[in-house]
Amino acid sequence: MARKDGKPGRFAQIRETYTLTKRNDPKITWILLGIFFGIWAVFAIAGYFLGMLGFLLPLGFAVGLLAATVIFGRRAEASAYRQIEGQPGAAAAVLESLRKGWFVTPAVAITKNQDVVHRVVGRPGVILVSEGPSSRVTQLLAVEHKKTARFLPETPILEVQCGTEDGQVRLPKLNRKLMKMDRNLKPAQITEARRRLEALSSQPMSAPHGPMPKTTRAGRPRG
Repeated sequence: MARKDGKPGRFAQIRETYTLTKRNDPKITWILLGIFFGIWAVFAIAGYFLGMLGFLLPLGFAVGLLAATVIFGRRAEASAYRQIEGQPGAAAAVLESLRKGWFVTPAVAITKNQDVVHRVVGRPGVILVSEGPSSRVTQLLAVEHKKTARFLPETPILEVQCGTEDGQVRLPKLNRKLMKMDRNLKPAQITEARRRLEALSSQPMSAPHGPMPKTTRAGRPRG
């Protein structure tokens, strides 16, 4: 049932998430049922032999439901990553889910082959995140690194290649990779770095062929 603001309600969102997840994970129903009833059965058996059936039976129901919910969330997230992995702009869609304190500018560099570089400013410094084969994005990152260094000569500029090749970071681990980086900048330095990069972001850039994921907003830093 939709809410007054036009957005789907909680149960509608869960149903939609389940439907999308099942397309890529057909066994999800049986897995969740197995986890729920398996845990409930263990508590029921323990309650029978311990003479605590009235207490352990509802407790087992709650624990089984909680465990199934947690597993469903994880498998739904993994399914969502599989759906967008490999699409141009997928990394930007994931990066924009970073918590407060990270500022993402999607697609600061794009090639005709749809290789992309996104820019993230945070406590580690300026992080350039590429999408595409390593043989092509290495040079693209080098060019963007040099361009960024002209505006921020004393700021750490880091490079991360997102992809499925050896040495690249897989999409589900991208945000975790950034959050584990050393903290090199203070909040005031982050603000100054963003101000200086505004001039760089305002430079004209050719758009790639084909659509970008709807969750990205090219050229607009996220606060």
